[in-house]
Amino acid sequence: MHMRSAPHLLTEDRSDFERILDDALRNAHERPDLAAVGQRLNTEQLRTMALNATALITSAAAAEYEHFTSVREELRSPSSTADRAILAPALSEAAETGAGLGAVVTVLAPVLAGTAAAIFLLVGYILKALSPAPSFAETLLTAGWFFGAVTAAGILVAAIGLLITAVRNGSTQVSAEEEPGGELPDEVARARDAWRHALLERGILPFLRAALNDPSVDPSSSTPPRQVSRIPKIGYSGPDFSSPSEGSAGVRPTFSSPDFTSPDFGGPEHQPD
Repeated sequence: MHMRSAPHLLTEDRSDFERILDDALRNAHERPDLAAVGQRLNTEQLRTMALNATALITSAAAAEYEHFTSVREELRSPSSTADRAILAPALSEAAETGAGLGAVVTVLAPVLAGTAAAIFLLVGYILKALSPAPSFAETLLTAGWFFGAVTAAGILVAAIGLLITAVRNGSTQVSAEEEPGGELPDEVARARDAWRHALLERGILPFLRAALNDPSVDPSSSTPPRQVSRIPKIGYSGPDFSSPSEGSAGVRPTFSSPDFTSPDFGGPEHQPD
């Protein structure tokens, strides 16, 4: 029988796995089957064990994950984004042009105005210190203060622009965390929800229950609990060797030494003829 291996968990989906695991551990007190959390194994030990067994846990929801990734890849395929690709260059060019011009104006305006203000004020106050002061010294000072006001206004506009950009990027980042890759279509969202549910119910929760119910689990070990192992454990037993003292006592061969008899030596009257 051919068994298809579970697809490898992609890096972009690992955050979902960790989030579901953390939620399960955080709400363990609400589940009677996880009531033993904190007695022999705490949440951090269980989390470490589950992360070490990510491949084993995610294999419980392999079918749902494969469907989810296939639907997502279809969405990302060039054929599904052809229409957007046609408009993308024009929109990108317009946005870049507008953003580039705005950035140049926002940056250069305060710099140039500040430089002009410094020059006019410096020269105006130097001329005003002379006796008699030239008539255009007041004009230079007025121009300097005008450019100073322009500099302050430019800095204020730049600060507001930076604040708006930061808020926009922050909201985009939050929505991206909630919905990776942007707002997902209904089919992809349903596939992802099905995978998350299967991962929790058939993968994470059984793993945690097995870890809590197995007294032989070492918290410092990365070996998954035996009850949730889906990899058959092949055992090898050595040949049955028994020591000579074990087993039934057999009949040992007996060896008798040859019967040697000394020659019959008699007295002189028995001398051979």
